Amino acid sequence: MGNGKDFTLYAITGEEFHPGRPLLEVMEEAIVGGVDIIQLRDKSGDREAILRKAKELRQLTRKHGVTFIVNDYIDIALESEADGVHLGQGDIPLAEARKRMGDRIIGISTHEIEEARTAEREGADYIGVGPVFPTKSKVDAVAPVTTAYVRQVAGEIRIPWVAIGGIKLHNVDEVLAAGAARICAISEIVGAQDVAGVCREFRRKIEQSRSTGA
Repeated sequence: MGNGKDFTLYAITGEEFHPGRPLLEVMEEAIVGGVDIIQLRDKSGDREAILRKAKELRQLTRKHGVTFIVNDYIDIALESEADGVHLGQGDIPLAEARKRMGDRIIGISTHEIEEARTAEREGADYIGVGPVFPTKSKVDAVAPVTTAYVRQVAGEIRIPWVAIGGIKLHNVDEVLAAGAARICAISEIVGAQDVAGVCREFRRKIEQSRSTGA
């Protein structure tokens, strides 16, 4: 996705899942394993700390030709020269974000088909579809949307979309079978002992599903 707007395996930072291991080390292992887009999500740090992490991750992702997204903070995304920003339903309206972001990537979280339709209509570059399963990665997560919502999006939405929320190696096949072609994981990737190995297995499953048209 580096310069384009498509991707296969999406990782979001979750430092609480790898205590004692440096953020950059974990994310580089994810990239080595096949992650092609990384999002910095930090809901608790102060602005200075988040900006520092954003600049470090920007350097890392640039080195590897991987897309870098900042969650929520448009100013930090711009200041760190990120490729884009990811916004939730309660954040700044997409039209206003577009004015500030220009042609950079804007992703939108969606939890129901009407939100997905609106995001597509208003010009989002991609949408998040979830949480598919219960998740501990987000304290304010909405109820699981299940693979039924994944099927709805697969049948209707034409912009890139990524399934997210509680997705693990043991249940990703269900999500792929429902029509997903892009997967996002947090704890399953960054909390793994073998981060690169988990990412390789996710990619293998995604690519196998794409090739068989599952």
